Amino acid sequence: MAAKWYEVVTGSLDQKKQFKQYRARVEALPEPYRATAKALERYIMYAGGIVDGDAMVRMFSDFADLWERAAADGTPVRDIVGDDPAGFAEEFAAAYSAKQWIDKERTRLNKAIDEAERGEHR
Repeated sequence: MAAKWYEVVTGSLDQKKQFKQYRARVEALPEPYRATAKALERYIMYAGGIVDGDAMVRMFSDFADLWERAAADGTPVRDIVGDDPAGFAEEFAAAYSAKQWIDKERTRLNKAIDEAERGEHR
């Protein structure tokens, strides 16, 4: 019972455990894959805007898979991220359809415009 209450306040304990496992996988990568994965993770966390914990855990698990395979195959980092690492990160995050923080503001903006058109502005 206490764990369920705690999860209401802090989020899923299972998701936190899975995220820690992801982080351990990234730490185990050889360079330059580890540094690249960390840099991209940071960018995705700031720019991705994903707020759905399940989608985030799934995305980062797949992200770790990608870098582990690249390291095992010796694939050059630039062959994966291309000339636009930010674009790569944004496309990678966009592939995980999830609720984003901006969705609420999009809905609010659309509603405000609809109300303004009808003369219902506040």
